[in-house]
Amino acid sequence: MAVERTLAILKPDCVRKNLQGEVIARIQKAGFKILGMKQMRLTTETAGAFYAVHRGRPFYDELVKFMSSGRCVPIALEKENAVADFRTLIGATDPKEAAEGTIRKLYADSKGENIVHGSDSVENGKIEVAFFFSESELV
Repeated sequence: MAVERTLAILKPDCVRKNLQGEVIARIQKAGFKILGMKQMRLTTETAGAFYAVHRGRPFYDELVKFMSSGRCVPIALEKENAVADFRTLIGATDPKEAAEGTIRKLYADSKGENIVHGSDSVENGKIEVAFFFSESELV
């Protein structure tokens, strides 16, 4: 199995609820290596560019507004099978459908405010990590 990179973003609801430490601890306990991490506030332009793949979908405007509503924490992660393992760790987008013990089941309030972003493919993992981190920032 190959070592992969995936992007996590602790979303504004996670930061607002002060759950960053809890979520990061679960990520590390699951064997992920943190290559880079920063706290920032996305502008609507940056959030729009990051989620451009969803432009035109009914939830796009609300997503961009939410993601630029407060501080967030992008985290570049590395591990064998990182993308699939991280998706399993965070659970389904809708916390009502998420498996017991997953990050979203434990902490998320709704499908729209679901605590954490995770890359959905190996290719997107590479693209998304590069969106937030230059190679020199990853250690």
